[in-house]
Amino acid sequence: MPTPNPSRKREGSVTNSVAWFADVGIADRPTVGGKGGSLGELTSAGIAVPPGFVVTTSAFESFLSALEAREGIRDKVEALDPTDLGAATILSEDLRTRVMEEPMPAEVEQAIMAAMRELCPDGQPVAVRSSATTEDAEDASFAGLQDTFLWVLTPEDMALKVRECWGSLYSVESMTYRRKQGLPEEGVAMAVVVQQMVDAKCAGVMFTRSPTTGDKSVITIEGAWGLGSSVVSGEVTPDKWVMGKITGEISQRDISDKHARQVPAEGGGIVEVENEADIRSAPCLTDAELGALREVGRTIERHYGKAQDIEWALNKQGNLLLLQSRPETVWAMKDAEAKPVSAPSDNPMAHVMNIFGGRR
Repeated sequence: MPTPNPSRKREGSVTNSVAWFADVGIADRPTVGGKGGSLGELTSAGIAVPPGFVVTTSAFESFLSALEAREGIRDKVEALDPTDLGAATILSEDLRTRVMEEPMPAEVEQAIMAAMRELCPDGQPVAVRSSATTEDAEDASFAGLQDTFLWVLTPEDMALKVRECWGSLYSVESMTYRRKQGLPEEGVAMAVVVQQMVDAKCAGVMFTRSPTTGDKSVITIEGAWGLGSSVVSGEVTPDKWVMGKITGEISQRDISDKHARQVPAEGGGIVEVENEADIRSAPCLTDAELGALREVGRTIERHYGKAQDIEWALNKQGNLLLLQSRPETVWAMKDAEAKPVSAPSDNPMAHVMNIFGGRR
């Protein structure tokens, strides 16, 4: 996969319509969203990531300003009662229609189409993925609430999918989640990741802390044949392994009957096909590949200093590529809510002296 302009150096925040992964990091979330910032951070850390760029929040803001000049959007979302699903549905339909009908600013459209031609000079397919400024935060996760489009083939179709990602910021699920979280709408914006697709032999997710028990000493890996969308969507029950984070010992192997996989469709998009009998119940990863995943998981966790929820893919040449890494939130929030049994003391021996009534 050729990386566009490999000599380009990271220069911090980017304010135009397009930012390349090599130029941004997690600190640039206000400009490139959670997913874009993470992919830039992984790229800078030397992790193998399919190359790509981000349609920035500046591009979204210029688009939204034209819409809001005629009729408000953010104020309507702010006024929404998140428990009134009927009202949320009506508002969502109205706002998404307005987004799809509004012309994209010419300078934005020209910039992103030129970027795709640079990214994919030989017509390689891309994934177009929502990257909201509010997603993948440590105290809230918007994973799955906004749109993702796979195997997009042309710059024109990519530009259309970018608009659909912008519109998904106003899905019922996304709007009501923001209102329940009490997030001010003024700070909410949508960047969009455009990234070369991986024609995956298998793909899945990896947790550097057990998602079921919170155990920090293990890594849990789930995977299935084909694109990772089948695992993330729950269409297929994935294989599952639990490994010692330090030792690499595999303490659990659950190999499922993977009846189908998702693959590229002719003309773009993806399609589900039945798996051949000889691979349905065969593990999608070897022990060596599991070991490689574990090492990458440990590297990413060390880089961020906290447990991660990671999306990965293994291409048909056997190369491991990372598609996303976000903070693990469920157990981290439980840890934050846990209160100490007793108040901290400046004297660590004070509790001993109290037990013995202060005797010397």
